[in-house]
Parts: sequence; C-alpha cells; structure tokens
Amino acid sequence: MGGFAIGTTEFASMSLLPYFAAGLGIDEPTAGHVISIYALGVVVGAPLIAVLAARVPRRTLLIGLMSVFALGNLLSALAPSYPWMLAFRFLSGLPHGAYFGVAALVAASLSAPNRRAQSVARVMLGLTVATIFGVPAASWMGQALGWRAGFGIVAALALLTALLVGLFAPRDAVQPGASPLRELGALKRRQVWLTLATGAIGFGGLFAVYAYLASTLMEVTGVAPAAVPLVLVAFGLGLTFGTLFAGWAADRALIPATAGLLLWSAFWLAAFPFAAGNIWAVSLVVFMIGSGGGLGAMLQTRLMDVAEDAQTLAAALNHSAFNTANALGPWLGGMAIAAGFGWTSTGWVGAALALGGLAVWIVAVLDARSRRSRPRLSP
Repeated sequence: MGGFAIGTTEFASMSLLPYFAAGLGIDEPTAGHVISIYALGVVVGAPLIAVLAARVPRRTLLIGLMSVFALGNLLSALAPSYPWMLAFRFLSGLPHGAYFGVAALVAASLSAPNRRAQSVARVMLGLTVATIFGVPAASWMGQALGWRAGFGIVAALALLTALLVGLFAPRDAVQPGASPLRELGALKRRQVWLTLATGAIGFGGLFAVYAYLASTLMEVTGVAPAAVPLVLVAFGLGLTFGTLFAGWAADRALIPATAGLLLWSAFWLAAFPFAAGNIWAVSLVVFMIGSGGGLGAMLQTRLMDVAEDAQTLAAALNHSAFNTANALGPWLGGMAIAAGFGWTSTGWVGAALALGGLAVWIVAVLDARSRRSRPRLSP
C-alpha cells in the first residue's frame, strides 16, 4: 500500500503537470521543476533518514515515514503558490527511499533465506501496480475534480499505510549496536558503491524511453492521444510481471540473473526504434522494456548481502540510485532528440545505458571474486 501511494504520486505528477501549472499560474517548463524537486528530496532524504534514524525501531520508522509522506502530499494539495509547492514536494520526496529500503528489510527479515528476493519484490509490487491503476485513477481525479484531489488521495493512501503498518507489522527492538556511525560504514564498502552504480546507470535506459514514450507514440507511431494510456498500461504490466519474475530468479541465482536481466533490457531497448512505427509491435516492446524493472528487487537483495551491518543506509541508497537513473536517462535521451536523432533514438540511448550497467555489474562480480580468493595474512 505504501509503494502504491508513492508510485501514484511519483508518476501521476507528470500527468497532472498541465493542471497544477495552470492552477499556480506558471508555465509548464517551470512546473516541471516540481517533479525534479521531488526526485531531489528522494536522493537527499534516503541516506539522511537512514543514518539519523539508525536507533529507531523499523516498525516505528515506517509509521513515521508514511506520516511525513501523508503530510507532504496533503500540503501539496493545499499549496497556495509555486514556491510553497516546491517546498511541499521536496518534503514529500524525503521519506520515499528510506520507506522502500526499510520496508524491504522488514519483509526480508520475515522470510526464509531462500525467499528474500521474492519478499522484496512483493514490497516493490505496490509501485508497479500504481503504474497500472493508481496513476490513471489519480489523473482522472485530477481532470474531473481538480489537480489538488490527485495529491489529496495520495495523502489518504499514506495515512492508510501508516495505520496498516501499525496494525500488522511486527514490533521490533533496535538492532544491537545500531548507530549513525555504523550505518555510514556502508560508504566504505566498494561492493555497495558498485551495486548502486549498476542501478544508477543500468536503470537509466528504461527511463530514457519512458520519459518520451507519449511523444514518440503520437509523433512516430501516429496514435491518438487517447491510446497513449493503453500503452502505458502495457509498460506497467511488464513492470509488474518483471518484478515478480526477478524475485523468483534472484532467490535461485542472483548474480547471473542480474546480468541476464540487464542484457534482456538492452535487447528490447535496442528493438524499440524498429517497433515504434506499429502500435502492436511497440506495445509488445514496451511491455518487455517494462519487465526490466525487476532490476530493483535484484539489486536491493544484493545490497543486503554486501552491506554487512549497515543494512538500512545501503537499502535506502538503492532508491537514491534509481532516482539518479530517473534523471540520467531522460537527460541523455533528451540530448539525443535535441541533436536531431529523432524520438526513437531514446531506445539506442537506453540500450547503451543498460550495457553500461552490465559492465559495472561485471566489474562488481570480478571484484567480489578477487576479494574472496585473496589469501588471508596469518596473525
């Protein structure tokens, strides 16, 4: 439910942009900063909260994070001006990464060791289902009842999440020896940085295509605007099935499954330019591109293995990495379009980023093997 609320506000903000731009008396390019400031809140908030809340029980922390998220979205619905809207969207973004990271750790702690990745994937399902149902619903509400209603419903969902966590999440004690200093120890581990870099680069390919998908469909495929949401639903379905499969595969062979998924993504991203001219072909390819979103669950599980005793910070940083990808992919895709390579060039950009993520992953695997094979010095 928490992932559903977060996914709804993150993606629906893009479709509500023309409406809150008009409502706040600003142009649409300026209104785009409202989306960017939310992503900045995610990047800043994830590590900051993970470190400062190191001594807070995870159940309590989840309730607090969702309460702040609810407050940020409620204030966004009431924002009287553009500067206030920026401040409230930044506040809304702060709990995003820490919530997903801590929720994944709680889910994994309740599972058998050979089912951790599947538990993490189920936490992520809230976000993927939001792309199918939550975003269209919030967009419809924004059009029918005004853009403020779109943010208001997310605030209600967040409060419901806080209530459900309070009712059902197990009460837990603070982890022995937990401290901000111990969490910061994750930053000294090369494997943590290599895993985060895999996500920041490799996931960028998906966002390179997704950010310009609506424009590509109308300009290249030639579909009517009313057909665009149907293709976006295909993306959401792919994201959902891909996340479920990724959890299953990661529990069986995490290292090769992650490499295979990055190769899979690169192939379908490269196929996008060839499929863009036909609505049926592009819908299939978009579904397949969406399935590459299972990378999130895989890397979250990998971070649990390499973060040692700094689990919370590493888990939260995973979502900072993905929001970095959310900025990197559209930026590079936009550069390709602006350079005159056409709307479909985002597919080639995306394929290059997926292969870049694969290259980093290979370096991470080789580094891990090298460290394991290094002889220990005798005392």
